[in-house]
Amino acid sequence: MTALLQLNAISMRFGGVVALREVTLELRRGEIMGLIGPNGSGKTTLVNIVSGFTRPLTGTCQAMGQTITGLRPSRIARHGVVRTFQNLRVFRRRTVLENVLLGQAVHIRGLANLMPFPARRRDEATAEALSLLRRFGLEARADAAAGDLSFGEQKRLELARALAARPTVLLLDEPAGGMNPSEIDELRQTLGVLRSEGISILLIEHNMRLVMSISDRVACLCFGELIAEGAPEAVRADPEVIRSYLGQSG
Repeated sequence: MTALLQLNAISMRFGGVVALREVTLELRRGEIMGLIGPNGSGKTTLVNIVSGFTRPLTGTCQAMGQTITGLRPSRIARHGVVRTFQNLRVFRRRTVLENVLLGQAVHIRGLANLMPFPARRRDEATAEALSLLRRFGLEARADAAAGDLSFGEQKRLELARALAARPTVLLLDEPAGGMNPSEIDELRQTLGVLRSEGISILLIEHNMRLVMSISDRVACLCFGELIAEGAPEAVRADPEVIRSYLGQSG
């Protein structure tokens, strides 16, 4: 399969702490890659680098064959690489609908970060946003303030907003965190549908049942180093992964 996202020898250091050391990975077209590892292993730092929130000390990132290292997050999103965050980042005082519209705004040059859309695009954008809200069971809450949603609903809203940016590559940072078992099952189904629609997903997640059941491949980081990569069953059985991560997390 063709690699849509290529990370080449990514290294990062914060003061005297090595966060990432020569990490090389590729995300292929139409696959879900699970990225696992203990807390502090460098998973979120890697996603921050790919999405433009942090510049690596060394190494490069390429998306769809184009170098994106050092670009601003909005430009990287226009290249088709979109992320969610470990800690929810919805615009709590804005409506649910406005939150999703802001996801689309990344593709409108010269538009301010907030509304209104140009008149010629408003109806089209609203229809697209409502379709996404319907998909995630949030259409009835379109006019509610995002901050009034439950935690699980805000998680779904953040994913809807990410999809509004029309990603080719989706970076998900612990999307199941704080979800109940029913919501996690719904998330698993959603990820499978997104894969079938051609979206490639890099999934950071501590829920091993979710990761192992949905991922095509799994990579494990430990103290900033890539210690295993391959089929979920092979990574789960890898002695170093068991010793450094799975054995600790149960």
